[in-house]
Amino acid sequence: MFNTLLVQPLTNGLIVFYRIFGGNLGLAIIGFSLFLRFVLNPLTKPYMESMKKMKTVAPKLEKLKKKHKDDRVKLAQAQSELYRQKGINPGSGCLPYILQIVVLIAFFNVFSKTIVPDANLAEQFNKLLYEPLRFAKDAVVNTNFLYLDVRTPDTFQITGLPFPVPGPLLVLAAIVQFLSAKITAPFVEAEEAVAKKTKGEADDIQVAMQKSMIYTFPLLTIVFGMRFSSGLALYWLMFSLFQAAQQYKSSGWGGLTPWIKRAGLLKSEGKKGK
Repeated sequence: MFNTLLVQPLTNGLIVFYRIFGGNLGLAIIGFSLFLRFVLNPLTKPYMESMKKMKTVAPKLEKLKKKHKDDRVKLAQAQSELYRQKGINPGSGCLPYILQIVVLIAFFNVFSKTIVPDANLAEQFNKLLYEPLRFAKDAVVNTNFLYLDVRTPDTFQITGLPFPVPGPLLVLAAIVQFLSAKITAPFVEAEEAVAKKTKGEADDIQVAMQKSMIYTFPLLTIVFGMRFSSGLALYWLMFSLFQAAQQYKSSGWGGLTPWIKRAGLLKSEGKKGK
């Protein structure tokens, strides 16, 4: 069922873009990744809107937590009522992000089943392609893109080191992940300030997890990316770039504003990202 509903359609979509871009698998991954992000964009929009509204109600939420600091049931009821009045759905981001993770897993399956080192890629793809898109038996699939072979991990072996080091693509993907997380940092910091003023550990644990993700996600991107094909890393880079652009559009530069000001790139306080 998973193969039929996700892996096979994604494989065929990738090959459609492979043909559009003149037989370059790297460009096909970039084009298809951006296409998927545009398709999924309407699902992530409610999350971005909810995030903006959450910032506006943060002072009221802090008052509620002070008022009901000894009664978590009443606090939950008051929060729910506040969210209802302001049209906020805290769970609005769950479905799209779960779907994006499912798509990532499906893409991993596409690459693990087709883009295999030392295998006949045309034959591997043909196992999942619909009849009109299948390659000829003697076809050669071009896996070269820039300095990469998208079948293999983006790593380099430096003389004298007993382990490989991540390549530019992986490092760039991790940096974009980090910058994307920093944009949302003010929201996390506001939640942390509220959590410190309330009893109980639940809020503190939630905020601590949010803060740790700012650093753990980029690290995991490199660690896992060094084990998988660079084609998957290329998809993840496009995903991260699109996500960062969405977050900037929604909330400005956010936590990156101090850095940008120090660099002299943001002069006016009235500009987006204040």
